[in-house]
Amino acid sequence: MSQTSTRLSGDHYDYIKAHARAEDPFLAELKKEAAKAGIPSIAIAPEQGAFLQVLLKSAGVKDVVEVGTLAGYSAITMARALPADGHVRTIEFAAAHADFAEAWIAKSDVAGKVTVHRGAGREVLPSFESESADAAFLDADKVNYPHYLEECLRIVRSGGLILVDNAMAFGHLLDPENQTESVVAIRNFNDLMAEDPRVEGVIVPLGDGVWVARKV
Repeated sequence: MSQTSTRLSGDHYDYIKAHARAEDPFLAELKKEAAKAGIPSIAIAPEQGAFLQVLLKSAGVKDVVEVGTLAGYSAITMARALPADGHVRTIEFAAAHADFAEAWIAKSDVAGKVTVHRGAGREVLPSFESESADAAFLDADKVNYPHYLEECLRIVRSGGLILVDNAMAFGHLLDPENQTESVVAIRNFNDLMAEDPRVEGVIVPLGDGVWVARKV
């Protein structure tokens, strides 16, 4: 048994993508139309979506809270992994993004399983009941990640999942010369997650890196 880790190259990531379930036509079209609508092209990668679905199904997740809807790609992806009575509550600050997401969710196969809550995460999250979710997925403004974590640790039940995107800081995590606000925020958040005794988790190098943690 090896005690060393394989250093992943671009070729390794391409191999992983090639061996993940292919992105379905509906989500591929959603991304194209989102780009036409001027929505940033920063949705989770298809292989990351496949990974999240495996996690949610394996953990028996029924209710998910998401901070950062954007075009609705990840909300739809996660809702597809939930049982028939499962639900995703997703929060979006930008009205144009929320409008687009609602329209595409309505056209999807999970139209009744996703609700878009409009507003800032710092304002909407406190309205959710404690221990009312089985998992949370954070993919919004990075500076507020610590606040979102606090709220989601209240909202997610014990043993539930805390999932956080962009742990690799858009590819700049290890670049000492990059001191932009979001990159620094991610570095600080990664340290926070690693040291917080309320969670046990690991960064999985898919997409831009995702924290997969369990609320202790």
